[in-house]
Amino acid sequence: MVKLSAELIEQAAQYTNPVRDRELDLRGYKIPVLENLGATLDQFDTIDFSDNEIRKLDGFPLLKRLKTLLMNNNRICRLGENLEQALPSLKELVLTNNNIQELGDLDPLMSVKTLTLLSLLRNPVTNKKHYRLYVINKIPQIRVLDFQKVKLKERQEAEKMFKGKRGAQLAKDIAKRTKTFTPGVPTQPEKSGPSQADVEAIKNAIVNASSLAEVERLRGMLQAGQIPGRDLRQGPAGMVEEEEEADGSATMEEHGAGASGEDMNEEDQGGADEDMNEEHQVNGS
Repeated sequence: MVKLSAELIEQAAQYTNPVRDRELDLRGYKIPVLENLGATLDQFDTIDFSDNEIRKLDGFPLLKRLKTLLMNNNRICRLGENLEQALPSLKELVLTNNNIQELGDLDPLMSVKTLTLLSLLRNPVTNKKHYRLYVINKIPQIRVLDFQKVKLKERQEAEKMFKGKRGAQLAKDIAKRTKTFTPGVPTQPEKSGPSQADVEAIKNAIVNASSLAEVERLRGMLQAGQIPGRDLRQGPAGMVEEEEEADGSATMEEHGAGASGEDMNEEDQGGADEDMNEEHQVNGS
């Protein structure tokens, strides 16, 4: 990978392209991060960053002249905020063959009021339901999306779909599905680990282990994702029974064994007998 330095910008090819725009060619250097673009001195209408390793579209200084950004074949998965402030004249943004995943990830482009051409071909986001209508609704001035002209019928459909309270809620729900990283916040907070009951079961099993063989068995269960005592807390339908209310009812821990023999099925009972025999053999009983 090559750092995008002022020296690289000065040495890169510069020319007038077929549409008579002044273009800077930074294609194929395997650049990982956009930086030091102040060295361009805002002298270019187009900058070509195709075939690099860029992951986030940000890091721009104020470039009033820049109209076209070519970002084909990178690894872009995030778009920076306030792009409209750094690129007030941006009209064409080509993000073909990148890694943008969710519709909500496109929301930073809403504020770029000058944007009229956008390509997201070969990005996972294009497979999302309502993709094209969502983009047309969020960027109403867009004229060409994925190199296809936006039709009047599509504009009407987008307006109808996202109109009113129901439409606003639909757009909000779509944006909520966005998987973004926020420092200090887990990316999957729904299941961050075992429940409190599982933690207590693990602790009790470790404390009650009476032999090395029993400890090794517990370790094997944990490595396989099994929680000691969890099966014993399940009813006939396989559902974990609700915790008893704090009204003086006896808990499983107070009964000592975690469950009565009647609650154990034949398979559990057989497993317990085998474990007991193994323990007696280790202890020399």
